[in-house]
Amino acid sequence: MSYFPMIKEVKYEGPRTENPFAYRHYDPEQEILGKPMKEHLRFAAAYWHTMMQDGSDPFGNPVNIRSWEGENPLETAKNRVEAFFELLEKLHIEYFCFQDVDIAPAGDSLEEFFQNIDTITDLIKEKMEQTGIKLLWNTANLFSHPRFVHGAASSSNAEVFAYAAAQVKKGLDVSKKLNGKNYVFWGGREGYESLLNTDMRFEQDNIARLFKMAVAYGEKIEHKPQFLIEPKPKEPSKHQYDFDAATTMAFIQKYDLSGDFKLNLEANHATLAGHTFEHELTVARCYDALGSIDANQGDLLLGWDTDEFPTNIYDTTLAMYEILKNGGIAPGGINFDSKVRRSSFEMEDLLLAHIAGMDTFARGLKAAARLIEEEFFETIKEKRYASYKSGVGERIVMDQEDLETLTEYALAHDQIKNESSHLEWIKSRLNDYLV
Repeated sequence: MSYFPMIKEVKYEGPRTENPFAYRHYDPEQEILGKPMKEHLRFAAAYWHTMMQDGSDPFGNPVNIRSWEGENPLETAKNRVEAFFELLEKLHIEYFCFQDVDIAPAGDSLEEFFQNIDTITDLIKEKMEQTGIKLLWNTANLFSHPRFVHGAASSSNAEVFAYAAAQVKKGLDVSKKLNGKNYVFWGGREGYESLLNTDMRFEQDNIARLFKMAVAYGEKIEHKPQFLIEPKPKEPSKHQYDFDAATTMAFIQKYDLSGDFKLNLEANHATLAGHTFEHELTVARCYDALGSIDANQGDLLLGWDTDEFPTNIYDTTLAMYEILKNGGIAPGGINFDSKVRRSSFEMEDLLLAHIAGMDTFARGLKAAARLIEEEFFETIKEKRYASYKSGVGERIVMDQEDLETLTEYALAHDQIKNESSHLEWIKSRLNDYLV
């Protein structure tokens, strides 16, 4: 059975094609800066939004038309696997990501849940071997079920901590089984509502304990994926412990996790944290901790995580610039943590939406490559910081000055002249690279 009979496969046909089921800019074999485009982009599809999202919202019932519903939850789960890999093959997406609760029915006990996971991952492994598609990362959903009302690792209930640990262990077992490249922690409930009843230090200590248990268990089973933490501001706690890249790096450094953990950064989460996506990527790069990204965009007029497919070339260009300056993103990738709009409810919209996102990132990659080849930003920054290349500036950088010698210098050179940044001109020139 074909779940997407409207198209055989999506191919690159160039920017002038009128075929909606074709790539206009994503040419996977086109060489960019010495590597095929597909190696730079390492696209992945997210199981939760692609296969589980039903089009409902706080004000409306489900609207999505989906053809994989079976007679019982386990049959539906199996059908979803078949449909998902058909979608990946037709789009030529080589990686995927999933949460444990999305691939398998919960059942009536943790034991039954684990049994269902085994059944579905057996099928997933079979499909991976048939298609060559790889697992970019998996994760445990430690926030949706009512048991996580007070958090997971940060919960005030030790039994909840134990349950969360069991899910993480199973997730790492599955990661080894499917040869996962990364393993992600989403702290969806790892925050607090009020300090009046919260021991913040104790809760963060416990989160770190779970992370260290995960590292130790990975070493024990001889499977050590790249561990990633995904900052999740306002999702849903107003005081998330992993609010943004900077606060998460502070946590990683405090608990001596730098050698094991990097960041998985999402564009829409950057918006919710009051940052741009390139800001979050830059912060991660400053710490040598840019591990992977979730590709989507938010709506600046709304105050929640809309997870739209990325279509803003300006944003993807600056994101890809940071990734290229990072030396690439492997073993991470670009995961479409994106969902179709409520009004895009047909099966074919799953294809069209991923095509739009992949084309947008391809355009961003090409523009970013031109920026790097022509050293656009490098030239601007070199000129801006030229005073540190010689004289007193060079001596500052070489740690050859102190407060006394700099005071002596300042007293003799107190007539300071600054230069304009010409920022408007820079932004105008940047636009030239986007077209």
